[in-house]
Amino acid sequence: GSGGFRKRKHDNFPHGQRREEKENVNPSSAVMTSFKLFQLELDTRHDKYERLVKLSRDITIESKRTIFLLHRFTSAPSGEEILNESEVKLDAVRQKIKQVAQELIGEDMYQFHRAISPGLQEYVEAVSFQYFIKTRSLISVEEINKQLIFTAEDREETTNTTSNSHDKQPQTWSLKVTPVDYLLGVADLTGELMRLCISSVGNGDIDTPFELSQFLRQIYDGFTFIGNTGPYEVSKKLYTLKQSLAKVENACYTLKVRGSEIPKHMLADVFSTKTELIDQEEGLS
Repeated sequence: GSGGFRKRKHDNFPHGQRREEKENVNPSSAVMTSFKLFQLELDTRHDKYERLVKLSRDITIESKRTIFLLHRFTSAPSGEEILNESEVKLDAVRQKIKQVAQELIGEDMYQFHRAISPGLQEYVEAVSFQYFIKTRSLISVEEINKQLIFTAEDREETTNTTSNSHDKQPQTWSLKVTPVDYLLGVADLTGELMRLCISSVGNGDIDTPFELSQFLRQIYDGFTFIGNTGPYEVSKKLYTLKQSLAKVENACYTLKVRGSEIPKHMLADVFSTKTELIDQEEGLS
């Protein structure tokens, strides 16, 4: 009648009958065997995904430590020692990436891309930051991928084996950074370059901010060509990139207009005050 509850189809069967049907299921039937294989495959894939997430987290942490080390380049007595130490740290990061490449042997990388993408972006940021300090230019994605080809001489003993097919490793392992990960890493690089500009001004370096301004303007122009036609993550980074460029250009303006009348040891304080004002105006808008 009206207002009553509709009976579900299986409510017509007694509970005892349903219990008997479960007990009568043949575990060795073809259907049950297929589902057990599906369960094993899904569990194996899930375990591999978790291992890749942990490796990506380690890559992110070590890459951040490399970036923090490189920020000491402007104030260190010997910049060459900083670069050598950063190269050692990046080699350790690449060993972690090699483990990722070993895990992805015979797999479609894009099925596990979400697990490893944060680590690869942070690695691109660290490598490109070091490359800029060395050459004052931007490293290409091809050059990054060349560094991610590993030979059997670099092989390390790993305990994570997911199938018998992985017992016999090939002679080389490689992992390619996707164009999206490269662009996201370069977008994050602009924030580090803005911090490098601040530290350079604090150390009395007048030339570096102007070099950074031109470099960031070129990167910003390149990202504007992509615009909203690229991936959503890339277009979302454009606002942060614009902020970093505005702060560096503001530093150059302060140095150009008032640099001669402000002592070098006070330039950083003036620049920091200007930066705070820009942040407040952007927050109000």
